[in-house]
Amino acid sequence: MPDVRSGGEGGLLGLSVHEKHLYAYFTSGEDNRIVRYRLQGEGASVSVTGPETVLDGIPASGNHNGGRIAFGPDGMLYVTTGDASERDLSQDLDSLGGKILRLTPDGGIPADNPFEDSPVYSYGHRNPQGIAWAQDGTMYASEFGQNTWDELNVIEPGGNYGWPLVEGIAGDDRFVDPVQQWEPDDASPSGITILGGSLWIANLRGQSLREVPLDDLGASTRHYAGELGRIRDAVVTPDGELWIVTNNTDGRGRPGPDDDRVLLVPLVPLG
Repeated sequence: MPDVRSGGEGGLLGLSVHEKHLYAYFTSGEDNRIVRYRLQGEGASVSVTGPETVLDGIPASGNHNGGRIAFGPDGMLYVTTGDASERDLSQDLDSLGGKILRLTPDGGIPADNPFEDSPVYSYGHRNPQGIAWAQDGTMYASEFGQNTWDELNVIEPGGNYGWPLVEGIAGDDRFVDPVQQWEPDDASPSGITILGGSLWIANLRGQSLREVPLDDLGASTRHYAGELGRIRDAVVTPDGELWIVTNNTDGRGRPGPDDDRVLLVPLVPLG
């Protein structure tokens, strides 16, 4: 992808496939943006044409670029964006920074978005990294805090999650509190997915795969703690397997001879 400009935490950040299109979120020389390619063929013969711009103008910087994209059960495209190291953007509803955005597949604004003529779905985020939906439609997001608390949030349309005015559970009626929080050394939660009645959260600094039961959002169990190094993402495959990807070659880890790796998680031993 010749338009990608990698550096710091920027680069090719998110991918998603929807209705014969490959969507990509990346850092350009000017901004963060989303493009889509038309998929043609199948298997080893697959190819792409394009790209077509879906959304541009998302604030970019060396840090806090968000970057997760995924299609929700409503068929809409959801996008996590960071504050691009400019804290005030998160509370500014005219900015795309520090938000979770909701778009139609071609980049339009859904008529039922919480703010009129705006792609903003929720705001007051610092650097959200993962999004996932339970079978009942509840949306969850993981988020990097600064120095005090990382967060697991239930996302409400139009909700204000407090950054930079608060971090973690604040008990302030103006903001939506996280359902669970962790010290950054134990977490730095990145990608998340849902399988078998649990949220599975990839942890970078915490070097683990965290399991949070959906019926007890205040509980959690760490798996592989310190065994695999930094874990960037967790995904469920179309045939129902749980895969994780390590991220020890990102300049902040200690790569082993086989890093980085995509690994299959055996769910039966994990319970």
